[in-house]
Amino acid sequence: MSDVKNILVPTDFSEYSDRALAQAADIAGKFKAKIYLLHVIDDLQQCAVDYCISEEVMEQVRQKSEITSREKLQKEVDKISAAKGIEVVFDVKVGRPYDVILEEQKSNKIDLIVIGSHGRTGLIKHLIGSVAEKIVRHAGCPVLVVRA
Repeated sequence: MSDVKNILVPTDFSEYSDRALAQAADIAGKFKAKIYLLHVIDDLQQCAVDYCISEEVMEQVRQKSEITSREKLQKEVDKISAAKGIEVVFDVKVGRPYDVILEEQKSNKIDLIVIGSHGRTGLIKHLIGSVAEKIVRHAGCPVLVVRA
């Protein structure tokens, strides 16, 4: 792991993600690496069965979600930067988390992905597979999965 310069940490603001970020900060401190902190807002489904939400309401929800996510990410960055002097950049993107994370890995030349073993998705993740599991299978770099 001596070539670690860019670390990607996807977060859903869960306890698992917080622990993954702490682990990534320790690694970044040792290797003087840069952390890319990423939150992916999952595409919302506009229609369900016989009911659809208007495009205007959908856009308001997306905007509010992005604003809130950016505020949370900034707080995380402030804590890490102040405590450990590590360079951290963050971004919020919309899409399927698995796809967006893998895109970020390629576009930022990520050397290591540090991800929590579980997210906030509850039972549904057991039915369709977790984001962490998909990242481990398809990432083009090492993946460190952090358990609680």
